[in-house]
Amino acid sequence: MQQRTIGDVTVSALGLGGMPMSIEGRPDEDRSIATIHAALDAGVTLIDTADAYHRDANEVGHNEELIARALRSYGGDTSGVLVATKGGHLRPGDGSWTKNGRPEYLREAAKASAARLGVEAIGLYQFHRPDPEVPYAESIGAIRDLLDEGVIRMAGISNADVAQIDEANDILGGRLVSVQNQFSPAFRSSLGELQHCADLGIAFLPWSPLGGISRAGAVGENHGAFQRVADARGVSPQQVALAWELALAPVVIPIPGASRPASIQDSVRAADLELTADEIAALSDEAAPVGEAAQ
Repeated sequence: MQQRTIGDVTVSALGLGGMPMSIEGRPDEDRSIATIHAALDAGVTLIDTADAYHRDANEVGHNEELIARALRSYGGDTSGVLVATKGGHLRPGDGSWTKNGRPEYLREAAKASAARLGVEAIGLYQFHRPDPEVPYAESIGAIRDLLDEGVIRMAGISNADVAQIDEANDILGGRLVSVQNQFSPAFRSSLGELQHCADLGIAFLPWSPLGGISRAGAVGENHGAFQRVADARGVSPQQVALAWELALAPVVIPIPGASRPASIQDSVRAADLELTADEIAALSDEAAPVGEAAQ
C-alpha cells in the first residue's frame, strides 16, 4: 500500500471511513468486524470514526466501540493503526444532526471517546463541524488544550473553509495536522481547501470520496469520464475516483466508507492505480454539481 503522512505518523494512502457501519441501514456486527479486518488485511492503517456515528440516542460512540472491538479481535499487529475520531457533532436519535462546539463539551467528549477506544491518548482528534452558536476560536481553543494536556496526540478539523484552516492552525500554534472535508467527483467545492492544505503540508482527508459513483457501479450523468477510464483500465469507477483524488496532491488521503469487506477491498486497489496526465485532466475538467451532506 502506498503511504502518506498525517503529522508525524505514516499511514496508508487510503483510509477506512466507519460511519456506514453504525448509522441507519447498518449491517450486523459480524459483517462490520469482517469489513474492518479486511481493511487491515489490505494494509489500511487509518480508520476514521466519530462519537456521532450512531443511530439511536442511547448509543453515542457506537462506531468507536465497534472499531475498538475489531482491533482487539484482529489476529495481527495493530500498533501501527491510527484511529481518528471527532467531536462536536451530535445525533439526537431522530435522524437529524446537531452541533455542540462549547469548549466544556468538547473536553468531556474527547475523554469519553478515549475511554471507548481504550486508549490513553487519542491518535487524531478532529473538531467535527463549526457550531454557529460558539465562536470558532473558542472551540479550537478546547482542541488546543486537549493537545497540550496529552488527551490527544494530534489535532485536526473537519468541514472547514480556508479562513478556518488558517485560524485553527494559528490557535494550535502550527500544530494542525489534518482537514477533513467533503470532496468527490460530485462535490468539488472544497478544492480550494485541498489546495490550501497542500501548500501548508497539512493532510486533506476527503469524506464521502465516492460521491457521484454508486457501489452498484452506476455513474452520475455528469461523471461519464470516470466510467470511460474505468472501462479502459479494467477497474471499477470507484477505484478511478479514488486514484484521481490521490493524484491531486500528495497530502490527500481519501477515507471511503464501507460496510462490507468487498467494498474496502476494491477501494484500496486505487492506491496502485497510476493515472496518466491526460486522464487526470479529463477527470478534473468534468462538470460537478455541488451539494452538501452531513457527516
